[in-house]
Parts: sequence; structure tokens; C-alpha cells
Amino acid sequence: MPWPAWVPLGLAAALVQPVLTAPAPAAAATTAAGAVLDSAHSSVDWQSPVYAKGTGGGPESCPAADPGNTTCDRFDLTVSVPDGYWDDNPEGGVPLSIKWEKPSDDFDLYVYDDHGKQVASSAGTADPEATVIPRASGTYHVLVVPYDVHDNSFTGTAYLPATTDAGDLTSFSGGGGSYRIQAGGLTARADFLTGGQLRLQADPSGSLSDPAGTAIVREEPALQRHTSSFDAGDYYGIRSPEAVLRVYKKPLRFGLYKPDNRTRIWQEDKPLRWSTGGMRQSLARGTDEQFFGGGEQNGSFSHRGRTMYVANSFDWNEGGYNNSQPFYLSSAGYGVFRNTFAPGVYTFGAPVTTGQQERRLDAYYFLGDAKQVIGKYTELVGKPFMPPVYGLEPGDSDCYLHNANRGERHTLDALKIADGYTENQMPLGWMLVNDGYGCGYENLEQTAKGLQDHHAQLGLWTQDGIDKLADQVKAGQRVAKLDVAWVGNGYKFALDACDAAKKGIEDNSDARGFVWLPVSWAGAQRCGVLWSGDQKLSWDYIRWQIPTYAGATMSGIAYNTGDVGSIYRHDPKMYARDLQWKAFLPAIMTMDGWASDITTGKPADQQPWRDGEPYTSVNRKYLQLKERLLPYMYTLSAQAAKTGVGAVRPLWLEYPDDPNTLGAQAKYEFLSGPDFLVAPVYQDSDTRDGIYLPKGTWTDYWTGRTYQGPTTLNGYHAPLDTLPLFVREGAVVPMWPKGTTSWQTRDRHELDWDLYPSARGTSRYTLYEDDGVTRDFAKGAAASQRVSVRADAQGTTVSVGASKGDYAGKVDARTYRFTVHGDHAPERVLLDGRQLPDSAWSYDADTHVTTVSTPSLPLDRGFTVHLVDER
Repeated sequence: MPWPAWVPLGLAAALVQPVLTAPAPAAAATTAAGAVLDSAHSSVDWQSPVYAKGTGGGPESCPAADPGNTTCDRFDLTVSVPDGYWDDNPEGGVPLSIKWEKPSDDFDLYVYDDHGKQVASSAGTADPEATVIPRASGTYHVLVVPYDVHDNSFTGTAYLPATTDAGDLTSFSGGGGSYRIQAGGLTARADFLTGGQLRLQADPSGSLSDPAGTAIVREEPALQRHTSSFDAGDYYGIRSPEAVLRVYKKPLRFGLYKPDNRTRIWQEDKPLRWSTGGMRQSLARGTDEQFFGGGEQNGSFSHRGRTMYVANSFDWNEGGYNNSQPFYLSSAGYGVFRNTFAPGVYTFGAPVTTGQQERRLDAYYFLGDAKQVIGKYTELVGKPFMPPVYGLEPGDSDCYLHNANRGERHTLDALKIADGYTENQMPLGWMLVNDGYGCGYENLEQTAKGLQDHHAQLGLWTQDGIDKLADQVKAGQRVAKLDVAWVGNGYKFALDACDAAKKGIEDNSDARGFVWLPVSWAGAQRCGVLWSGDQKLSWDYIRWQIPTYAGATMSGIAYNTGDVGSIYRHDPKMYARDLQWKAFLPAIMTMDGWASDITTGKPADQQPWRDGEPYTSVNRKYLQLKERLLPYMYTLSAQAAKTGVGAVRPLWLEYPDDPNTLGAQAKYEFLSGPDFLVAPVYQDSDTRDGIYLPKGTWTDYWTGRTYQGPTTLNGYHAPLDTLPLFVREGAVVPMWPKGTTSWQTRDRHELDWDLYPSARGTSRYTLYEDDGVTRDFAKGAAASQRVSVRADAQGTTVSVGASKGDYAGKVDARTYRFTVHGDHAPERVLLDGRQLPDSAWSYDADTHVTTVSTPSLPLDRGFTVHLVDER
């Protein structure tokens, strides 16, 4: 294809005549150490040597001096293209892939620029391994590592993508919610779906396909048949109850508008463009339009002005995207999901360009505000799963059998670690006792029983053994952790494995499937906890994770986390700082067995009591606080399973009209549910600057001091034992009693409520409860209890409704302990109009908290507590 077909439209006129000649065919480089991609060479292939065996390692296993590439294969690729070549190219860079002769083996692919920086990689078990060198220009060094091979070789391929634009509309037809559109060879279809959704497909082959099938979207929503079309001259309009789709005629372009057909939701500024192996959509960007989503994007939650990658990434650090998703959400009132397993590049500049590495468009558009869009997206790909309650308790992970890092041990040695949690009064919900990479297990039933005696559940890594789950679950396994091997032949393989692991637990027990995985795709929220992979501890590690997990919520990922203190390095202070803020994430895990002390370089275990005082007490404080807050977090999990909106939220999600929630300061704090504002300390300091508090009254959780937002706090005193933590006015927070270390041993006959009355109106909260472990909740075995709090001139009134519903283990009655935050002590306290004795309540003048304890009260009827103020 001639050179002008490859370049952005604006560059075509700048090209000189000699460039218009057709490029040479694919250049063969079977023996050369490199090749060039330029106007005369559209692609290149090269053949590797035959490798008798693999290295079993990554790039570090390749020697610097390697004559003849006998250990690893090295290939230099020089890309020479005009300035701006990639500005509007669907693939965004040079696609590069390697395919080996024996698919059972495994080569890994890494690409470095001339400065030695890694710019692309593909290191799963896929065949072929494929990646893209973003905006390639200059010389790149391709390193292929024969990770696990047996007398095998590969063929490498790279090419410059060529592009074509959609032409003029040639036909338009349809009705009843489905419309067919032609522009020459391009076929498109617009399907309006119930619930305010639109599916738009386009394919230049003339035949619409659906490679993802039912792997991501399990069930297509019904057509919205109440639609009509009209001819507006320049465009055809398709009207539904929720929106109008404009189909422009010359050239074919699309625009989505509100029902008034005047207010733009999104509008293509250029026609669809496709390339050798990709298609992009280009949209006009609104003046203040903001963008979120993309799954897990390490280090960010807001993407305006940024390029976002959605692909197979094993970069576990800032800038990585190993749990990315082809979905984004706009503040203009819509979100879009690309129904594909193909990698993508999304640039949120002016214009906004979104492209996937496939020559087709298959996009679902959702209308509404941010929470509504998240709800509709997860309704399509799968709502977040409901975890077992022990899944919200801390987890511990290590290899106990054949671990070269820690010497010879046995699986039952895991119980000694469980002893440590019990002896140090630290909660422990589950343990992974092997790692799947040469570390097997023994005495599985005895280990499971021993952990259960510690009120913890058994978990196992599953590198390649999903087929073994039936026997393992019957022996007591309740947690499955997948690893990078489960990326396999692409993201469908990973998603299928997640679904299969969850199903494997549920098919062989009455438990809820609880699965962890580090590399995933759209739909993984329905089956697993995502975690950000293997990192090394630093203050920077703590910093960039804060917006990462809050941002993941914007794609309906309710459970996203990172190893407490990382996996590879240990420092007592950093570990404590990392643990204290992660206590406000739903799921956390300590990864042991691989860390070395930052100062001494010696092996360092990672359990939260290992560093002694003051660290042990600080870590215990936050783990026990996390345990006490489980009724709050568990209720948020139940809400996420219905709405798709997880607990960990960027401030913008709750305060979208406040531009400061998108600022640099708010980037490094988050909301845990709507009520707790968490501002982690991510520097070696006992003060925290730049804490942004949105509108409303915020109470310092530790001191009781109140602040009126919007405001920014600088110089906040935060010694090691203090996490900057603020509670929203109007918060109603259920808690388990002080000293609780397990959901199993908690006092079921007491429930505490921490109350922050609003000066304006009534606050309401609905507590969710079930048995915590079985799937009976899906059959309706659950209970809810409504609580309202109202403050006025006469005092504060707390109304607690009856607990409605039933589940196994539900008690008939319980006592209540209310901590009510206010300016001064009440004159007296009434329970259902009767005065409580002075011994039943007290007031703390330092924290301005009134504590009220009730006698045991039946759950089948409500009651009222009134703190009377007669001043």
C-alpha cells in the first residue's frame, strides 16, 4: 500500500513525490542483527537460533556478552517515520510479535530504547507473544528470552500500520432498535438496548464479527424497540427514549446527543480510521471534560491530557497497567466499553482518540452520571462478587515447602505463623501456604484444620492446577490465587481461569469463591480480587498506589490492592505506614518469604509483629481497627455487588462538582466508602501537607477536632501511629466491639455505632448482615437494619429499626454501644422515652463524644435513643 495511506491526513500534503512509491515487501533478516522500518520497508521478519533449553528467568538471566545470541536473542529495530506519524494511528506504534515453533514452550519479549528504558514487553505464556512499541521512532533493542524451551526457535515480526478512513454513507436502514449502516465496504450497526445503552459495531470487511463471544458479556441486553429514525439532511437521526444517535452522511461519522438532539454527549470529529491491525474512534473533547477508568492504571485515577494503555503489561510499578480494562468513563455523562480482548491505546487529548488492535469497532455506550455508568457497565460484564467475610480480614502468604529463600520447611510450619497472629492479637482471615512455582504442599487436611483452629482459611497458589481444585477444596481450601501463568494465550485465558477458580471452590463446598489474580481483563470484577503485582518497597511505592486503587473503582473493580510492605524489600517504618492506610482497603495481604531488609540486605520476614515495638503496637492498632470496621466494609461489599461501585473511591466520585478533587493534592488521598477520608503519609515525615477536605464538616478521627471544608490542611501532625483520617458529617458507622480479632470470635450480642450527627437534616444508614461465608445470601438469607440520626435544638435522636430478614447464626437480641460526636454533653439520655441511668452513658470532654450503652434489645423491633439538650 502506498506511503500516504499510512500517515495522518494532515501529513499527506507535506510528503515529497519520491515517497509516493510503493514500499518494498517484508524484509527478511534471518541472520542480520537488525532491520529498518521506513517509507521503503513496511515490515520485517527475523528468525532466531534454536535454543536447546530455557533460562528460567527474565532479562537478568541474559549475559551481557552473548556471542551469536546463544542464550537470549537480541535484535535491533530502527523505526524512521515523519514527525506526527503516530498522532492519529489506531495502533499507536509498531506492533511486534514472536511466534515459536513449539507452542508448548515459552519465550518472553522485552523492548528497550536507546537509553536502556523498557518501553514494551510481553512475558506471559501466550503464543505469539505480542506487544506494541508506543509512538516508535529511533532505534529499539529487542530482547527475547527463551524462558522455558526445549530445542525451539521463533519467528519475529514487526510492521508499520497502514491506515484508511471511512468514506461517505451509502445506505441506511432498520427499525425496532436495530439499524444497519454502509459506507462503501464498511458495514456498521447501531443497536439501542434497554437501560439507556447503545452498541455500535463497524467492520471494514463488510461482515460484523464478535471474537469475544460470551466470554466478557454473558448476556446481551434486550433491544430498546421504542425507537424511530428521521432524515435531517446532513445526517440521519435515530431517536430512543434516552438519546439521539446522529449518523452523518459525508463522510460517515457518529454523534450521540441527549433526547433534545441539541446537547452533545459525544461527537466524532473525524470518521472511523482503521489500519493493518487496528481501528480508532476520534471524538471532540469538551472544555472541562474529565476521563476515568481503564481498569487498574498504576499511579493515576484521572486521565484528561494523558495516554492510557490497555494491554498485557507486566510492569508492576507506576505507569504499569496489568489489570487494565478497555473501558472509560466521561464526566460528559457517558462511558464506553470496547467488547474485545485486543490491546488498546486511549489518548484523552483534543481530540480524544481511542483505538484497539483489531480492524473492527464493537463499543457499548452507557448513559448517566459516574455511578450510573459504573452500574450499567458492571451489569454488562459482571457485578463485583460478594466476598466471604474472612476475605475482608488480612491474609498472609508464603511458600513453606522447598523454599530456597527460607530454608527447608514443611507445610504445617504455616501453623507457627498463625500462632504468631493469635499470640499478638492480630486478625488473620486466610493464608496461602504455597506459591505454585516449585513449592508444593503436604498434609493439606491437617494444615486446613490447624488454620481453622486459628479462625483462618486455607489458600493455595494455582499456577497450573485449576483441575486439582476439587480435591483441594474438599481438603479445606477456600482461597485460590492465580498468577501470571494464567494469562496464557491472552486475556480470555486469564478471565476463564478466574471464573473457573471461583466455580471450583463453589462446586465443591458451600463457600463463596475467593480468588486473587495479578493480570486480568474486563469482567474480572465478577470473580476475583485484583492486586498490582510484585513490587519493591519505597516511599514512592506507597505514594503511587493511593490513586491506583481509587481509580480502579471507576471501572467497577471493587477489590484492588497491593502487598503490604511490597514483596521484595522490608523497612519497619515504611511497612507500618503502608499497612495503616491499606487497613481501609477491603482486601489486603502480606507477602512473606522473598523480602530483604533495606538497610542490612538480610532476609526479612513480613508479618506485622516481626519488627518489635513500637511497630508491633502500631500495626496491631490498625489491624484491629480494620476488624472493628468490618460491618461497615461488609455492607459496602453488599452495595458493590448491587451497584458496581466499590468502597475505595477518588474524591471526585462523591464530589464531582468540586474541581479541586482532581488536583494534585487530592490525588494522594481517597474515600473509604462515602464517610472516611484517608490521607496516607507517603514520606519519611511525621507531618502531612496538602490534605484536601471537600465541602462539609469533617471530624479528625483521633482528636475529635472539626474542620469546615472546602479547605486544605498543611502541617498535620502525624507521628508513626497516626494515619490522617477524617469522618464526614452525617456518617453512621457500624462497628464490632473493641478487641475483636476474628469474625468468628466476635461478640455477636453487641453491635457498636459511631455517629457523626449532621447539623442539617437526618442521616440514614442501612446495615447489611448475612452468615458471612455461604452462598445462601443469594437465596435471600440476609438481614437489613435501618438507622437514622437527627440533631436539632432539642438534642440528637437515634432511631434504630427492626432487623428485617433471617440467616443462619442470627441472634435474637443484642446490646448497642453508641458513640455520638457533638459539641457538649447532653443533659440526660432516654431509651424509648425512659431515662437511662447515669451509669449507662458518659461524655469525654477531650474528644466531645457521648458514649451510650443499652441493655440487650430484641432485633425484631426498633427503638429510639434520645440525647436531650435543654440549653
